Amino acid sequence: MVQTIKNRSQVPLDSRDLETCQRVFDKLSADYRVARDSDEAERMASIIIELYRQGVRDPDHLQSMVEAARGLLETSEHLPTAPGI
Repeated sequence: MVQTIKNRSQVPLDSRDLETCQRVFDKLSADYRVARDSDEAERMASIIIELYRQGVRDPDHLQSMVEAARGLLETSEHLPTAPGI
């Protein structure tokens, strides 16, 4: 018999998973004064969920990784473009 191994990202999040993600989101939103209905809040939420699905479970580690990714997003959005591009 062949056993199918599900990738963690295919398994639905349970209430404990969602609570962890919500706590991290709430802390980041408060720390950086991000409005919950903003595009930045949506990006942060997507990053949190994706990292959590990839196995980042420690809230502090998850927060630091989201902060790092968030910094990259801000930097790339504000880079000057070269003339003629």
